[in-house]
Formats: sequence, structure tokens, C-alpha cells
Amino acid sequence: MSVPKFVEIKQYIFKKIESGEWPANHKVPSENELSELFSVSRMTARRALQELTDENVLFRTQSVGSFVASFKSQSSLLEIKNIADEIRDRGHQYQADLIQLVEVTLPDSLLPLFGLKPENKVFYSEILHFENGQPIQLEQRYVNAKLVPNYLAQDYNQTTPHEYLSNVAPLTEATHEIEAIIATSQINQLLAISSHQPCLQVKRRTWSSAGVVSFAILTSPGDKYRLGGHLTF
Repeated sequence: MSVPKFVEIKQYIFKKIESGEWPANHKVPSENELSELFSVSRMTARRALQELTDENVLFRTQSVGSFVASFKSQSSLLEIKNIADEIRDRGHQYQADLIQLVEVTLPDSLLPLFGLKPENKVFYSEILHFENGQPIQLEQRYVNAKLVPNYLAQDYNQTTPHEYLSNVAPLTEATHEIEAIIATSQINQLLAISSHQPCLQVKRRTWSSAGVVSFAILTSPGDKYRLGGHLTF
């Protein structure tokens, strides 16, 4: 029994990824290119790409194309909370230290995540969050300047980026990558931990109805922070 053409396309893409030829964030052939390569309709090629996207093997950026997802990526299974609210809900004192708030050129490695061109500028913020005077999380965030033009004008000692972005560009979708890491010496110093202490790092990409809003890297001492979730089926 012959394999359906859309399955054949999926197997082809899987093999390219598994061999290492197509690493994370590698752009895969378009629907037109796949339809020509396998002599099938665009609808068949589209089905293969859509199924791989639904399975979190690929991610798609509107008007740009499909890219290989990290195998650590997962759809948002965790409730996204404002860290200030989390800390206050525990009856503890919240404080923030703004380290950087600037306009930057987006690193090449992150361009596929936003679907932007190299010359497009983004905003970058770096904030250290404290719980009862102890550093609990370093937040490094890139923000789409086109979708959030007033991001640099906010006082992030009074509000968090999450709180502000939720108001001006309400969240419609998010993905997480979660891993344990040994942080750089600079991050260790900011978090007041030793060079051998593991950290929990979350890489979070968020969308509004208009497109990708931000990409945040959230790093916390492994013994001071944890993530949890509850799923109902």
C-alpha cells in the first residue's frame, strides 16, 4: 500500500531534521517548493506543513514561512502570570530593578521568531525581579516595536512588561521552552548565586491578534522558583 503524499512530505522533513541538516529555526521549503518537489498540489503540501506545525515540529510565521521548532518547545500548557502578582499573592514584597531599556537590532538567531527583516528595530528590556529583597528572576525581553511603539516610555519600576503588554497587545497565543541551565557569570552575579548553581530558564514567545509581540528569556535560581500547571481534559 502506497504512502499518502502528504505523509511522504512529512517523512522527508522529519529526516532532514533528525539528521541535523535542518537545525532549530531553519526555514523549510514553502508550499510551492514542496508541491514542485513532490509533484503534488499546494493543498497537499499545506496539509503536511500544517500537521507538522500542529505537532510542534515546525512553527509558522505569517508572510515569512515555516521553520524548524526546538524539540524543547511546547504549546502553552502553563498559565502565564504576572510575576509581581505571584509574589504579592504569597504575601511577600515585590520589587524591580530596571537594568536596560533600549532600542536594538534584533539578533539574527531571533529574526525567524518575529518574522522581521534585519534592518527592523526592536525594543529590549532587562529587569531584575525581587521577592522580599532577594533576586528571584532576570527578565530579558525583546519587543516588536511596530506593535508596541510606546514600550520604552513606560516606568517598569511601577508596572511589569507583562502587565503593560497584556493591556496594549492582549495575549492570544504563547509557546514555552523550559530547561535547566548553568548561567553566565554576569547572570550569576545579578541573581546572587554561585557559578555552579543550576537555574531554571524559560524562553517565551507571545502573540497578539496582530502578530508576534515579544520574546522573553526568564532566568531564575533553581532553588527559588518553580513552574506548575493544571490541565483539564
